[in-house]
Formats: sequence, C-alpha cells, structure tokens
Amino acid sequence: MAAAVAVLPATMEPSPGVEHRPLYLGPWRIDFTTRPGVPRVTSRAVLARAIGAALDSAGAPRPASVGVILADDAELAGLNATHMDKHGPTDVLSFPLLPPEAFPVHASAEHSRRIGTSRGVAFALPPGRRLQLGEIVVSVERAIEQAEAGRGGQTGDVRWSPADELRLLVTHGTLHICGWDHAAPEEEAAMRALEQRLLVPA
Repeated sequence: MAAAVAVLPATMEPSPGVEHRPLYLGPWRIDFTTRPGVPRVTSRAVLARAIGAALDSAGAPRPASVGVILADDAELAGLNATHMDKHGPTDVLSFPLLPPEAFPVHASAEHSRRIGTSRGVAFALPPGRRLQLGEIVVSVERAIEQAEAGRGGQTGDVRWSPADELRLLVTHGTLHICGWDHAAPEEEAAMRALEQRLLVPA
C-alpha cells in the first residue's frame, strides 16, 4: 500500500460526466464522486461504514464531511506526479484540510511528541454546517489489480477480494486525513493495528 498525504489540488473540482452521491452516516457525510468507467466492486454504503468507523476511532471533529473520489490508475498517476513527485500510479492519496492538531493524540508516541498536544482543536461552526476534513482519491483499478494478484492487504502480499482491498484503502486514506501517518516504525505499527481492528467483515 503506497498511500500518501498531499495538499488538496484544484483539479478535484466537479466535472461533467461524473457521478456524485452523498451518503449520511450519523454525524458524517461522505461525498462520493465516481469517475466514468470506474467499475463498482462494492457498495458505497460499505465504504461509507468503513470511513465512518475510521473517523469515529480517530476522534474526528463532528459533524463533518469527507470527499471520496473513486478513480483509475491514470488519475492517481497524475496526482502522484504533481503532488508527491513520484512516477506511476499509487492506490490511494489523502488530501487533509486540517492540521494533525485538529484530532486527538493517538497511540503513536512519535506522533504525540511531534504535535505536542493531548487534545483536539474545537471548531465552532455556524448551525447546520459540516466541517470538511479533506479528500481521499482511490484507484479502483489498482485495488482490483492488487487484490487479484496477491499484492493487497497491509503487507502487500494478500490475495483477497477487490471489495476488501477497497475497504482497506479508504480506511487507510481516512486515517491519513485524521493525522495518522506511517513514516516512523512506531507510527506504522499503531496505524496498522488500528486498521486491523477496523477491518472487521462488512
């Protein structure tokens, strides 16, 4: 899994021919955008539940919304080159709109030392408004290929269904939105442990 965090690009503006659908789950609104030609490997409801569980576990400010773009390798390769200076497609990219300090400190000692806080940031919003936490862009094409070739899962050597791989990728992307990272070994261990707890059968 080659997820990363980047700055939200202006190219994510809605365009003709794409399918937009918001799903509401408790305090969360998940705004799905599906690019033309992207296959459907699982329901948006399954993905929304995975995202909601990750937001709950990360202590995300509520009510809030997250954008999810279901795309292909070509789009992810373009974003990867533009925002991460890496060539070729990746499976998921996260574009957080809030700093890590907006979320409660989590299990990673390295992360806790870096942000130096034990509380999330409180946000006062006008009535009826939701805080936008960020965008997750997933290559459904890459999820299918990784799952079917036995290069899926957290370790990159799991053969399972494309639906399971897609659930993992949106969970991973959501945790990145919420300030989680895996640059240091302690952070990676904490993030993987949380993902394993969250990835119960849908």
